[in-house]
Amino acid sequence: MSMIFEHTTLGQRVLFGTGQAAKKVAAELERLGSTRPMVIAAGPERPLAETATADITSALWWDDVVQHVPVEVADKARAAAQDHAVDALVCVGGGSTTGLAKAISLTTGLPIVAVPTTYAGSEATNVWGMTEDRTKTTGVDDRVLPVAVVYDAELSKTLPVGLSVASGLNGMAHCVDSLWAPRADPINQALALEGARALALALRGIVADPDDLGAREQALYGCYLAAVAFASAGSGLHHKICHVLGGTFDLPHAQTHATVLPYVLALNAPAVPELAGRLATALGHVPVGEAEDSALVMLHGLPTDESHTPAAVAVAALRELYAVVEAPARLSDYGFTAEGIPEAIERILKAAPTSNPVTVTEENITGLLTAALTGAVPSPAAATLIAR
Repeated sequence: MSMIFEHTTLGQRVLFGTGQAAKKVAAELERLGSTRPMVIAAGPERPLAETATADITSALWWDDVVQHVPVEVADKARAAAQDHAVDALVCVGGGSTTGLAKAISLTTGLPIVAVPTTYAGSEATNVWGMTEDRTKTTGVDDRVLPVAVVYDAELSKTLPVGLSVASGLNGMAHCVDSLWAPRADPINQALALEGARALALALRGIVADPDDLGAREQALYGCYLAAVAFASAGSGLHHKICHVLGGTFDLPHAQTHATVLPYVLALNAPAVPELAGRLATALGHVPVGEAEDSALVMLHGLPTDESHTPAAVAVAALRELYAVVEAPARLSDYGFTAEGIPEAIERILKAAPTSNPVTVTEENITGLLTAALTGAVPSPAAATLIAR
């Protein structure tokens, strides 16, 4: 079969170096000709932001950062930037901080230098998102793509293990979604699979030793690849589900993505066995003898008659990683309840991409949310599949 696809690579500078954030931030602002930068960092991240911006003088510090970027918060920050004649934005933090910088840039065109302290990946996409009236709206605009990203593993050392895991699995969700999102192509699939491999290794390393800077570097590398793949492939079913759960029910971003991911994989993987097999390999699954393989799958609750399908092995490999890193497992732990399922289903069905490998129905989304709510073991055999 011949390859026919169109791929766009976003233009962005990436500066990677442990312990070098301050020097690189200053150099980027000088390159941009900026003399009045606005530094955006949530209150708890002020010490990290001071480290990353030690070599510059800011015109304004901004610490009003709220997850899912409420419109009113974005409006206040835009007004402050205008009042202080800001000429560039430096955001130091996670996805919410980067998201606020993007919201400002969306209407002002101010260039962004992003300094991530988590593994969210927002810094490498041209996707913005804001929330109003319990509805999260996202869009694509090249104005919000940071002109430069400064990665420094030292700045992620203080991220607690639990948050590191949730954030890294948020990056893993970018990888998995990019395998079959609306604009998925062989290039972003390759990036996504390498990102998944790096993140799986990194998270195991961080859990084993939170001070392992090599593992922290791998996590940043993996989340960057995941985000580049996601920016190209677009938002798939997983992200549509999580945007509803986050924007409408105010669930925490990273933990929600981490919790939902195994269930979306279990739904879609049987319809794309070749991609599922490649994902299983990226996650560290090594084909072994039938007895050992069956034992691995049974350990994670999958039926033995499905133990050797690529979908089953991919789900088992992800579940094994989740067990090792003690990943988030139940939406009920973050405030979601069964009473919210009907509204969530209604919103998800409206947003679900028609290109999803499996036809999205009220029945399979009900099953997915119910299982994710309680932490039931995901199984491809349990999904109601209508393959495209």
